[in-house]
Amino acid sequence: MSSYEVLALWWVVPAGLALLGYGRSLAGVTRAQRAVWVKARIVEVGQPAHGDSGKPGIPVTFAFQDPATGQEFTLPNAGRHGDAIQEAWVGREVDVRYPPGQPHRFLVVLDTVGEKSGRNGPNCAVVLLLIGLVIHATVVRGYPWALLGFGALLTAGGAISPDIRLARARNALLASAVAVPARVVAVTKDVYTDDEAGEIVNHTPVVTFTTRQGTHVTVLSRDGIPGPGLSLGRDLTIHYAPTDPAVYTPDPAADRRSGAKSIAFIVALLLTGTAAIVIGAAAL
Repeated sequence: MSSYEVLALWWVVPAGLALLGYGRSLAGVTRAQRAVWVKARIVEVGQPAHGDSGKPGIPVTFAFQDPATGQEFTLPNAGRHGDAIQEAWVGREVDVRYPPGQPHRFLVVLDTVGEKSGRNGPNCAVVLLLIGLVIHATVVRGYPWALLGFGALLTAGGAISPDIRLARARNALLASAVAVPARVVAVTKDVYTDDEAGEIVNHTPVVTFTTRQGTHVTVLSRDGIPGPGLSLGRDLTIHYAPTDPAVYTPDPAADRRSGAKSIAFIVALLLTGTAAIVIGAAAL
């Protein structure tokens, strides 16, 4: 078999990975499906030190019960156990998973969509397969197929994207937002190296506020605070959703503009994809 013929079989790898992944998911043997899933409650909230990295999130302590033994565990999480906590208060519940019999290896999972079914991996393989098929069709059959293929991908991506739904849901929650005083108690610092721009320093204010119900909330506020690197000790106003303090903003107008941009981007994807499909079909 020639090297060209071998390259022509590129699709076997992503297709095989997707089939294997879906097969494991249907059989219920993926790591996520074999794991123990429980609700963990935050029982203690720490505070990132001023100048430390914000990557680990807010240090908290979780309490949860192992359903197999009934034993209660109280364990710290400092960014080494799955997703980092960006908004924390005593009593907040999140999903955690761990291998059976090993609760100390728990992982925080903030977004469980696709995670519990074990299909995130094969879904990614399908996306790679589709992109590869479009590129292959472009090389073999020319630009009309490129327009059709990439137009279909853009349209499908825009159609299944949750951005519009999430932006509208956030706007609905913040429509009845409650304004409370807040304070920047620390500022985290992360340094990234870019080959073109050199060092990029990212400052994230650590903000605390108390809800009308008396719940003390600590958040890593990554947007909406001007001059974050110089914000230590600054007093400000936080607007939060009464039903969920994790939905908050220091600048409601900027938050609405950000949501509008997200919606506009998805609409642009849909329009661009549709236009590409029409043009590609006409060029065949």
